[in-house]
Amino acid sequence: MSRLIALALALAVAALPAWAQNYPEKPVHIIVPFTPGSATDVTARALAAVMTRNIGQTVIVENKPGAGGTIGAAQVARAAPDGYTLLANSSAHTVNSAIYANMPYDTVKDLPGVSLLAVQPNIMVASPSKGWKTAADYAAAAKAQPGKLTYATAGTGSGTHMNAEKFKLAAGIDTVHVPYKGTPEALGDTMNGRTDIYFCPVIAALPMIRDNRVVALANGSPRRSSVLPDLPTTEEQGFKDSGYNFWVGLFAPAGTPPAVIARLNAEVKKALDSPEVKERLAALGSDASPTTPADLDKIVASEVKENAELAKKAGIKLQ
Repeated sequence: MSRLIALALALAVAALPAWAQNYPEKPVHIIVPFTPGSATDVTARALAAVMTRNIGQTVIVENKPGAGGTIGAAQVARAAPDGYTLLANSSAHTVNSAIYANMPYDTVKDLPGVSLLAVQPNIMVASPSKGWKTAADYAAAAKAQPGKLTYATAGTGSGTHMNAEKFKLAAGIDTVHVPYKGTPEALGDTMNGRTDIYFCPVIAALPMIRDNRVVALANGSPRRSSVLPDLPTTEEQGFKDSGYNFWVGLFAPAGTPPAVIARLNAEVKKALDSPEVKERLAALGSDASPTTPADLDKIVASEVKENAELAKKAGIKLQ
């Protein structure tokens, strides 16, 4: 049986067009559906730099922000399934079908996974001018002023938004959502005190925390961060089920040949295993986390269902 399976795989590969067997023969484009400087963007650029050297072709990162990442994702879903146009997306990828009424693509069917790239926490931050030290301080202030305090996000349905909604539900508070185009804008206004808190990806939050430009109130993920080991999670501060997993993954258009997906997966793993990428991500509080394509597909399918339930509980309306 094993010989028959091996023979079948060999025949399948042999039947692929020559371009698939010789992939890549030209530059590869990775579309990031968020603004430059976002966690997804930084992760994609760290990966692209090493892959460019390894595969002998330039890996170009392009930013196509808007509509919670659906504009860039739709572009990749419509692209030729040849492995030359890929999508680097965050865990917000699994939220969009719950908040957009007319999705231009099917999250599960139209964008199969190549590999998970990295996982990292969101850090609940506020301006030092607010005087808060913990997530509990913010929650207490919010309860004292129902409907008055705000929370910034990198856009409706983003990982930062869902993290904030999980906390809001767990804390039982009434606060106002202020969506931005991306992390730089949301973090900037929170740092300046225009918005009260932001569940900021640690990649962007860490420099600001170290410079005392924002105060870290809590870690928004279920586990503590290796770069901020003394910062308690929101769950450790008494807010049950408030933790949110933020990740970045790489996807391809449906119909991309299995041999190309396999080559990409191997190259991604090789790049993520390199000291250069590991050190780059670790310095920013992110952990390189390569997976098989099938494992990423399972994560996406599971989270699409989970986030649909969360959006319903949080009262996030279809747009």
